[in-house]
Amino acid sequence: MSADRGFAPAKINFTLHVTAKQDDGYHLLDSLVGFAGVGDQISVRPSDTISIEVDGPFKDGVPLDDSNIIVKAAMALQHARKVPHGAQITLTKNLPHPAGIGGGSSDAAAVLRLLSDMWGVDPIGPRHPFALALGADVPVCIAGPAPMRMAGVGNILRPAPALPDCALVLVNAGVPAQTGAVFQGLTTPNNDTMSGIPDGLDLDAFIRFLRQQRNDLLAPARAISDGVDAALAKLDTMPQVKHSFMSGSGATCVGIVKDMTAARQVARVIQVSQMHWWVAAAPLLS
Repeated sequence: MSADRGFAPAKINFTLHVTAKQDDGYHLLDSLVGFAGVGDQISVRPSDTISIEVDGPFKDGVPLDDSNIIVKAAMALQHARKVPHGAQITLTKNLPHPAGIGGGSSDAAAVLRLLSDMWGVDPIGPRHPFALALGADVPVCIAGPAPMRMAGVGNILRPAPALPDCALVLVNAGVPAQTGAVFQGLTTPNNDTMSGIPDGLDLDAFIRFLRQQRNDLLAPARAISDGVDAALAKLDTMPQVKHSFMSGSGATCVGIVKDMTAARQVARVIQVSQMHWWVAAAPLLS
């Protein structure tokens, strides 16, 4: 066994339709999910026990015990594959949290891949019961970075048609929207499902498709975090941005642009005008 490094990309909910609320309190979703080329970095190395250390710009607030989803993922794989040894995990936390871009879930998926390689065991796939038990976004993060249509409580995954080449500008104004509070603020949990995703979309057709869809968590997130409206308003002032939306439960908002040159230009202008915001330019992964 040897040390290894991995990348945990930001998860982007291009759409998020809430279609029902179950008796157990969990909501059923229908969402087009993609991944951006910006994210956290994780490294693992052999150890007798499972432990984690965290660095990076957003290390504050990340738990270092077994309440951390990364540690839970490592312990789940260790248990599932009866691994007799542990791992020292290092997380470089580059993504803000909570931010609606699946940082912890993507971290968990990345550490599962890294540890299965280091330990020489079969990985936990997106349909493994332990994957969903770790969190609703973990299965789609395991299945990524190709775009996926995610439904149910995160347990129903279907490959989405290829999305057009484009780039993204991620903006977070630093006013968090806690996921639980956002869902509690949802007044209408029974909504229509997402439309079918056409094949062969070019960028203009993709934008037209997205404008016909929804994020049903936008209204309750706006009520909790004024950063959502601030980020969307800023993105909408940029002529290169073809479409803006909130990802997941917020508060990160995303602008779609044609390429990385445009993304860097937009990100630079926003960052200069709002120095305390988190802003990142990234390609859409495929």
